[in-house]
Amino acid sequence: MRADRLLSALLVLQARGKVTAAELAAELEVSVKTARRDLEALAAAGVPIYSLPGCRGGWQLIGGARTDLTGLSEPETRALFFLVGPAAEVSPAAKTALRKLLQALPAPFRDAAWASSSTVVVDDSAWGGMGAREPHHLDALRQAIVERRGVELQYADRDGRSSTRTISPLGVVKKGPTWYVIADTDAGQRTFRVGRVRGVVLTDARFVPRADFDLATEWQKIAANVNEMRRTVRAHLRVRPEHVMPLRFQFGDDLEAGDAVPDGRVDITVAGTSALRLAQQLAGWGTTIDVVGPAPLQRELLRIGRELASRAEADPAQPRP
Repeated sequence: MRADRLLSALLVLQARGKVTAAELAAELEVSVKTARRDLEALAAAGVPIYSLPGCRGGWQLIGGARTDLTGLSEPETRALFFLVGPAAEVSPAAKTALRKLLQALPAPFRDAAWASSSTVVVDDSAWGGMGAREPHHLDALRQAIVERRGVELQYADRDGRSSTRTISPLGVVKKGPTWYVIADTDAGQRTFRVGRVRGVVLTDARFVPRADFDLATEWQKIAANVNEMRRTVRAHLRVRPEHVMPLRFQFGDDLEAGDAVPDGRVDITVAGTSALRLAQQLAGWGTTIDVVGPAPLQRELLRIGRELASRAEADPAQPRP
């Protein structure tokens, strides 16, 4: 609390130029004695302030000195350094900005801010998986968004076919390990995977974003549409209660849990892009789950089972149950 109050005192000094202990006490709603101690603490911490005696005296910043801060509280400072500390995967420019911000902080904030920055390591890779890296052209797209500049985009579709698009980039979104750029084009609003971008040329053409465009709201709509398009097949399963959480971990939002049936099992539904894909995901569960339907999924599971059994019978080196 005192660190927050010291920063508030410093900001009051910047705003007014000179204050008395009584004026500061009234502003911060503390006693005059406490306000005087705070001013003395700022001076002891290295803030260039001095006191002027007399009826027209008070406390003043030497030479009109100022801090670049605009009101960060101590919890806000800690949260910021937790987010973009040295261990975080941020750009060199962000790390440089972090060091400058640390030096701009009042002395009482610095130790806690630095401690916050060094207590978090973010590892985005799953066990046995590779860590995600930012796509090569992401920084250029961010620059174009901030500067409101059009972009000539070299883009490869899912089949690898390359084309040139003229876009007005509105924002970027990270979904899991994948980055997307949302942009206006001559054909309307489109979403592009940044990992498929092969080249970015910023043009001199400027654009003004639509007044009704909100990136977070727009992405929610896009994500909902994509989910509906990819959930073309839904499997009806019956599983024991202890298997619901592992299945939810596997399928995430594609799983919907229903009611318990008389034998104690739970009805659940999982969605997927095809019967084949769902069969591949569910085959490893063996007889621990019952697939009630649909029939195409049951047929795919039966085919996978027969193929595995046939291969085992054809290979004498395969162990027999």
